[in-house]
Amino acid sequence: MLVNMNDLIDGSPRNELSHFFEDKQIQFLLIHGDAKQVLAKMPRNHVNMCITSPPYWQERKYNGIDAIGLETTVEDYVKHLTQVFHEVKNVLRDDGSLWLNIGDKYEGKNLLGIPWQVAFSLKNDGWILRNAVIWDKVKGNPSGSKDKLRNLYEYIFHFVKSRYYSYNLDDIRDMPGKPYYRKGKIITASGVSGVKYERQIKASKHLSETEKEAALNALKATLKKVETGQIPDFRMIIRGEQRTTHSNDLGFSGRAQELAIKGFCILRYNKKGAPPSDIWRIIPEDSWRKDSHFAIFPEDLCEIPIKTSCPPNGTLIDPFVGTGTAIVTALALGRRAIGIDICQEYLAVADERISRHLKEKSGVQTRL
Repeated sequence: MLVNMNDLIDGSPRNELSHFFEDKQIQFLLIHGDAKQVLAKMPRNHVNMCITSPPYWQERKYNGIDAIGLETTVEDYVKHLTQVFHEVKNVLRDDGSLWLNIGDKYEGKNLLGIPWQVAFSLKNDGWILRNAVIWDKVKGNPSGSKDKLRNLYEYIFHFVKSRYYSYNLDDIRDMPGKPYYRKGKIITASGVSGVKYERQIKASKHLSETEKEAALNALKATLKKVETGQIPDFRMIIRGEQRTTHSNDLGFSGRAQELAIKGFCILRYNKKGAPPSDIWRIIPEDSWRKDSHFAIFPEDLCEIPIKTSCPPNGTLIDPFVGTGTAIVTALALGRRAIGIDICQEYLAVADERISRHLKEKSGVQTRL
């Protein structure tokens, strides 16, 4: 159901926000109004996560609406977004997350670096930046420029309110490959058999005989864990053979300390698989393009953020909801959602789209 911002005032005949948070059977709420003003009226510490893609600077016009993205200067754009996300921080739980997709722009042949300007401004406002994800859009429009490369990526930033935040990594891990046997030896899916490590240990001039024996025993035990399914894969770092993965400085690297003490260390892969990387190859959405909203924010882009940062039956908010992609994805994944937008036309499309999704999912609409 679409409601107007004025319906959120305490003491109104029907406080829709209170109703939403009290009745867990309500799955979604769409609010027409200015994001900053709506967020300021919301109860504090109630929402699990925010995912959004605000209007890009100087990219879209609204019919007579003074909206974010229409500022004369980039500085004002960054300031206004920072103010909105300050309000987002207030409505998020202390363990909540913000996932922010934002695009860049050229002005006078100069790439402005808008995503990082916003990111640094949010950091200065108290947000903690956990990841800067590269969204590789795979395909894009042909470039008419003859003096620069084609732009094919955008940023997605993951911010949190505090160092201790809700994060479910297991639901997004890439399933590990299975080991196999070759000539009687166990081989990991990435081709590690331990033969090279064994040869390096035995021939090492940097290990003592005691260290060699300990390294060979550890290698043998690790291969046994691969064979019995306790770990899917591993890597071994041997003093004088492989470099530590980050630093050789004992003051900065625990692995460097382990190498100094033992002469080797073993990096074991998680049994449940590896986390996705911070580069996502996702083709922009083109299946729901019957509306006049031109920002193509795909449902696949929302899946990892929602699965990691919003628990089942938790609440998501999108303060620039547009035609409702984040809401549809949240509902499909068993979460509840609130969407805000200043454009009533987009919200009408979002309402119809979300209702259609609920009909297709269960045949029953659960809404205000």
